[in-house]
Amino acid sequence: MDSVPGRGRATLRDVARAAGVATSTVSRVLSEPGRISPATTAAVQRAVQELGYEARQRTPAGPDAKPRAVALLVPDITNPFYFDIIHGTQEQLKAAGYTQLLVDTEESADVEESALESVIPSARGVILAASRLSTGALAGAAGRVPLVALNRNDAGVPAVLIDPGYGIHQAFQHLVSLDHSRIAFISGPAQSWSSQWRWQVFEEAARENGVDAARLGPYSPKQTSGAAAADALLTSKASACIAFNDLLAIGMLRRLRTRGIKVPQDVSIIGCDDIFGADFCNPPLTTITAPVEQAARVATSMLLNRLGGGPLAARQVSQLPTHLTVRESTGPAPLRR
Repeated sequence: MDSVPGRGRATLRDVARAAGVATSTVSRVLSEPGRISPATTAAVQRAVQELGYEARQRTPAGPDAKPRAVALLVPDITNPFYFDIIHGTQEQLKAAGYTQLLVDTEESADVEESALESVIPSARGVILAASRLSTGALAGAAGRVPLVALNRNDAGVPAVLIDPGYGIHQAFQHLVSLDHSRIAFISGPAQSWSSQWRWQVFEEAARENGVDAARLGPYSPKQTSGAAAADALLTSKASACIAFNDLLAIGMLRRLRTRGIKVPQDVSIIGCDDIFGADFCNPPLTTITAPVEQAARVATSMLLNRLGGGPLAARQVSQLPTHLTVRESTGPAPLRR
């Protein structure tokens, strides 16, 4: 009989105590054989036999057996760009009766893949924001769980894209009108799909406007990377740049001020996304404004439609336009001596 002397039937906690592990580890050993180390598995199995523990029979798991939860994976929870995504998805999910599971994947494809493995068993659907996964890994995940990607469109999965095209072309028209003839793109992470897309649009706009284009980077999309990016910009001899995101641009403003370089008198800076605080910079940042919260709501609606039994074509893609917001970090190109 599965019992503990003086206490009746053995519990999962009894097994964990006897094996010297956490109750969650016991649960994983019993429900997911092969996922825990052999030594730990053997210790748990010995405790189970000694205590005569028998797990309660459960109804086989299926989609309806999962809690009403949707996982949102973002590369960096401290990046203000993702604040509106988190808010937009959470409000939409809450209204539909779902709980949001928020995961920070630390700008790492490995962490993201591991996190997906952890949440897929307990989430009915997944929203991936700016996924760093390989194309194959993203497609594989979409085959295991209802999934919508935000700002990623190379794996044949449903996607919502913030289209940089209009905003970048406006930025070039703005800079050309100020007599800038060499413009640099401060690129984001090497594995960022949206950074590659922005560079393609950047090159196209440069050709159309007869402008000399330079690509600098890659850089981590953080303020701390702005110093290196600013130094590279000065070396490139470009008189203006468009940064992958506002955080990089803000970090560049700080570095340039430290070096005694005036913005926009000596060099012009444009960011991307128009995050909270972009207009509080010194000087206030000219940036490409993105409908971030709207994109999050559209992605959530697409996923909820599928979870509700509605149709969702494998190649369903929604694109939302950007536009340029001019502030004080851009000005006329400096006179050449």
